[in-house]
Order: sequence, then structure tokens, then C-alpha cells
Amino acid sequence: MSKAFVAERDDSDDEDDGPRLPALPAGARNYITPAGYARLRDELKQLLDVERPQVVETVAWAASNGDRSENGDYIYGKKRLRAIDRRIRFLGKRLDLAEVVDPSLQHGNERVFFGATVRYADDDAGERQITIVGIDEVDTARGRISWVAPVARALLKARVGDVVTLPTPGGVRSLEVLQVSYPDPVD
Repeated sequence: MSKAFVAERDDSDDEDDGPRLPALPAGARNYITPAGYARLRDELKQLLDVERPQVVETVAWAASNGDRSENGDYIYGKKRLRAIDRRIRFLGKRLDLAEVVDPSLQHGNERVFFGATVRYADDDAGERQITIVGIDEVDTARGRISWVAPVARALLKARVGDVVTLPTPGGVRSLEVLQVSYPDPVD
């Protein structure tokens, strides 16, 4: 079989195996909560201190076994190593750009800013509750949306009782802010 069919591309390092996170808007800061920053930092530390050395050890062992062209441990290990290195580069860039914003400093504020948990009434879907977080912390299943999401942008700077408009492909929707809260300050 020709190596053209089995050889990997060397330029595949820029591809991402996982789901793509949204890019930061041009010139925007990468706002992130202290907990989100800690999670990214811990993931980077885990990759650098535990996973990467284990994979390097496996690849070195597999390479010492001889023929690498049909050595599954070697081939998979190299792929995994590239994926780990891509993630390390990504996390490094995100952490370098990160601007940690502690939402508890806004405790007691009635306006919607980064880190707020907002309960609002949607004219179509009833009541919803969201927490506005950084783009690296999004978890829609738990109601955590990015500060660059259209709903968050519509709600920013609103107060309890304000009605804001949200343009959507299906038409303009009205959102009424029912409650704004921030986490309690940590002593």
C-alpha cells in the first residue's frame, strides 16, 4: 500500500479534535470568572504534568519495539500527543488573554453585568434563568451562557423591571428582567 494512503498530514496540528469554542470578538477581552480560570489552569497543569508525560512514555516504549508503521500504540500515541499539544497551546493562549472578573464584587447590584444570574420572562417561552459567564465556561444545560451571546448582550445593563428587545431570526422578542443576583462575596 502506498504511504500516501496511510501517512498523516504534518499540518494537521492546527485542527481541533473537539468542539470549537466561539472566537473572541475582535479587540474583546476574554472575561472569565475566578472558578472558570482555575478550571482552565488545572486542566493545563493536568495535561502538562500527568497526561503528556504518560503519553510520551508510551510512545517511547512503542518506538523501541521496532516497526512503527503497524504499531498501534505508537500511531495512536503520536495522534494523542498532537491532540494534547494542541489543547495545551489553546489553553495557554486563553489563559494569557484572560481577564478574571469576580462577580461577587457586584453583590447587591441591581443591574445586569458579567457574572449575574438573571431570571427573565420571555414573551414566547415563559420564565428562564441564566448566568452570564465567559466563553470558556459555557454550559447551556446548566443555564450558563457566554457574555457575547445575543441574550446576554440584550440583558446587559438592564435592571429589574426593564423590558429589553432581542432580535432573532423568527422576529423580535421581548424579555422582562424579573430578578438579578450575584454570588455572595467570599471572605
